Amino acid sequence: MEQTLDARGLSCPLPLLKARQRLAGMAPGETLVVLATDPEAPIDLAALAADDGHAFARELDAGVWRLTLVKAPGPPPA
Repeated sequence: MEQTLDARGLSCPLPLLKARQRLAGMAPGETLVVLATDPEAPIDLAALAADDGHAFARELDAGVWRLTLVKAPGPPPA
């Protein structure tokens, strides 16, 4: 299942906080697509993905970041 979080127009750290909150309620393997205009969002979400073991991809189209996270199975790595 794929969910979309529209964080366009929100400034750091709101896209990160909203993505973290949304991921907490998702099952492993589910996909979260975050739409963001904040230039810090790809950096913040890449760090979140690395810290928690989520798959991560990013794409920029007409000034909007499409940041895709696939929730990792199990708890975050220690």
